[in-house]
Amino acid sequence: MDSSKHSDIEIEVLLIGKWRFNTSLEKVTIEFKDDMTYEEIKIQTSLFYKAQELITGNKFTGVWYVTNKKLHLNVKAMPKSVLNFKIPLAFKISIADAIASINSVFTPEIYDVMRINNSQFLIKYQDESIIGAKINPARR
Repeated sequence: MDSSKHSDIEIEVLLIGKWRFNTSLEKVTIEFKDDMTYEEIKIQTSLFYKAQELITGNKFTGVWYVTNKKLHLNVKAMPKSVLNFKIPLAFKISIADAIASINSVFTPEIYDVMRINNSQFLIKYQDESIIGAKINPARR
């Protein structure tokens, strides 16, 4: 399948907004913001990965960009992780956020953008093709 006919900037503009898609292991809602940050919620559908969700949480935030028709997601925070805890009358310890930031430098999530328009996209992650739908797409 050919890669998207759009330029990287056009892909970024088309991505801005809230999207929903499913992979073989999870249901995902992600909002790409125009300041190049994103908020993502992942609900695990596999019992094997449910334990991971209990530790990391299901919400992730970070930065995103497109280069060479590839969407890059770099996680910066996992605000619902049990590893981020607050000591009463003291400070918040964000162990999960630190691990996420360091890990995303070495292994960011990279998706090939195959096709995209105002309401749908087709991306590829590793060997899995993923179809996403925009929630409340802009009317033109």
